[in-house]
Amino acid sequence: MAAPARKVIVTCAVTGAIHVPSQTPYLPITPDQIAEGAIGAAQAGAAILHLHARDPQDGRPTPDPDVFARFLPRIRAETDAVVNITTGGGQHMTAEERLATPLRMRPEMCSLNMGSMNFGLYPVLDRVKEFRHEWERDYLERSRGYIFRNTFADIERILERLGEHGTRFEFECYDVGHLYSLAHLLDRGLVHPPLFVQTIFGILGGIGTDPEDLLQMRRTADRLFGDAYLWSILGAGRHQLNLVTMGAIMGGNVRTGLEDSVYLGKGELAKSNADLVAKVVRILRELSLDVATPAEARAMLALKGPDKVGF
Repeated sequence: MAAPARKVIVTCAVTGAIHVPSQTPYLPITPDQIAEGAIGAAQAGAAILHLHARDPQDGRPTPDPDVFARFLPRIRAETDAVVNITTGGGQHMTAEERLATPLRMRPEMCSLNMGSMNFGLYPVLDRVKEFRHEWERDYLERSRGYIFRNTFADIERILERLGEHGTRFEFECYDVGHLYSLAHLLDRGLVHPPLFVQTIFGILGGIGTDPEDLLQMRRTADRLFGDAYLWSILGAGRHQLNLVTMGAIMGGNVRTGLEDSVYLGKGELAKSNADLVAKVVRILRELSLDVATPAEARAMLALKGPDKVGF
């Protein structure tokens, strides 16, 4: 008898804090647009929805729980997908601002970045010639001097405060050292298997996008975590599809969405998160891989269930 097909968890990052509105007219900005983008992604096959919020007036990233509260209940009502709220936020948000929404909403999952790093968005300035909002150019330019702060003290505080609500984590690892930081937390008993390890490729300041970079992250994670983790792959920008395809073949789960790339193909803007999820799902199925349902993802990641959230 043939072994059952492996289940691949597809995460969709719906809007994020990386791209600015002038890069694409399809970036979800308002609460209604974010809700519609998330619902469409879930219908296309995403089991997990990774969510940020934006100021509805100008698209600036915001940590305001009241903005999140305008789309989270609708997403929960219209999908059974796992809601994963950022603790990364955006530039110059304090740790307390980044925690405000997760503490209020008590989601099943949150992202958690595994180290401080340079986070360079400024190369986008060479590609966008006209900006719709005054804040965008400055936001990109300031990333030259921006350190994305995630100290051990910050990480410990997030683990403790959200752990009290049963929230589990998407551990975001932008470089090999971040994997070792996560292993340190595991050794101390501050995190618990199964670990959901999101390895991120292509952010200026983190690891690159060569296939050897993906192999290095996989080999290191295997050595550090053995069978105590589930691996996922995030390829930024134009590197998304080749890296998630390679990672899926190697046994990984995958992430897509307009936070990570605004393109569906070379020179073709994605018109929705659903477009990106549908393309990834099609690739997985052509590789004879099955896409995990939200219920299957919850079981694989030992999540508390949607009845225990605060929205």
